[in-house]
Amino acid sequence: MNTMRFQPLSFLKHIMMWIAVAVIVFPPYVLVMNAFKDKKEFTQTSVFKLPASFLNFDNFIDVLQRAHLDKAYKNTITIIVIAVIGNILLGTMVAFVLGRFDFKLKKAVMGAYIAVSFVPTITTQVATFTVINNLHLYNTIWASIVLHFGTNVLQIFIYLQFIRNIPRELDEAAMMEGASLFRIYRTIIFPLLAPATATIAIIKTIDIYNDMFIPYLYMPSRSLVVVSTSLMNFSSERSTEWELMSAAILMIMVPIVVLYLFFQKYVFAGIVSGAVK
Repeated sequence: MNTMRFQPLSFLKHIMMWIAVAVIVFPPYVLVMNAFKDKKEFTQTSVFKLPASFLNFDNFIDVLQRAHLDKAYKNTITIIVIAVIGNILLGTMVAFVLGRFDFKLKKAVMGAYIAVSFVPTITTQVATFTVINNLHLYNTIWASIVLHFGTNVLQIFIYLQFIRNIPRELDEAAMMEGASLFRIYRTIIFPLLAPATATIAIIKTIDIYNDMFIPYLYMPSRSLVVVSTSLMNFSSERSTEWELMSAAILMIMVPIVVLYLFFQKYVFAGIVSGAVK
């Protein structure tokens, strides 16, 4: 009979995994425990203690009224829809040019995309703010939309892996039929990039949904509130209403978590498929 032997390395791996699980689960647990407590219960009990009732929805009702989440979700969805569409169109066009044509500055363009990814975003905000202000986009919803239009090197690489797997004979056959380059892109390249497009659309949606810096800096008007900046209604220089903050974070977090759980297989499939190709 085979006897089980104690393996210190395996035991250490299991311990590390359980620690990682605890670290990940701990913040949502604290949010759920405190989102259902009223102000008195929150101040008089431990943050780790179960609430008196999970049927106390007063905090959530208060959050809806004070944070104007209806307007916040409307603005956020508007930014996501327009920015993601523009981002995908720009990204696929750039990848089409880089993947199908040879020109002198091709390596320089790719190098520029890679170099920009190493520059901290915060260091360019003075120049970016000046551009947005001169375009008269400051304090408008278009400031966030335009800033999210730009594609990044990760998107370019994902698209390039798919484009390089599309036979050039398709382009040549279309050209023989009189198709223009734009029609080749629209009817051949873009439809065949659907798996990569789905992956990038989901990643970009989550990125915009979670972004707080751009809306806070470029959209200070109360009418331009988004889900991330709506949390500031429950915090001030002197105090923070943590029970309401917990409820607000929970309400904002649940939709994006559900979205990711439903579409994570498409994210992984698109990235892995592009890497294999």
